[in-house]
Amino acid sequence: MAPRVGPEASAPFRICFVCTGNICRSPMAEVVFRDLASRHGLDGALRISSAGTGDWHVGEQADVRTLSTLSEHGYDGARHRARQFDAAWFDDLDLVVAFDRSHRRALTAMARDDVDLAKVHLLLEFAPDAQASLDVPDPYYSDRSMFDRVLVQIEQACRGLFAQIEPALHKGAA
Repeated sequence: MAPRVGPEASAPFRICFVCTGNICRSPMAEVVFRDLASRHGLDGALRISSAGTGDWHVGEQADVRTLSTLSEHGYDGARHRARQFDAAWFDDLDLVVAFDRSHRRALTAMARDDVDLAKVHLLLEFAPDAQASLDVPDPYYSDRSMFDRVLVQIEQACRGLFAQIEPALHKGAA
């Protein structure tokens, strides 16, 4: 991720987390990342959103297990409403974070040029102890405990991502 220069350097850093239906993993990351920004006094320096590659849940709240897991860990995901990623959004984003290789494939297929392609990364690329696959498992078809395990992975990777961009946010040049 190259730092922005010129008039855009002082604009908020815009990040979108993208999973399949925008009801489990990506809402978790959006809420976690927003909490990190708030705790570090950088709310205004970031514009954080999430979306899904598919349209199955557009307009719905996050999965009840997602909301429950977030709440049990001190987060509030109640405001979330699912959206589908639109390729036109690339123009308004600095970073597009996918949760597994299928999301990355879908996003890179939507990319219109090398600039768009360079914005797409896997979340676990930012985890300090990244696993070989770099895929965050989808908890949707699993039991409730999988949501807790996925949230832990997301928190670790979000902290890694935040640590990477935080110095530039303080300088206003993310």
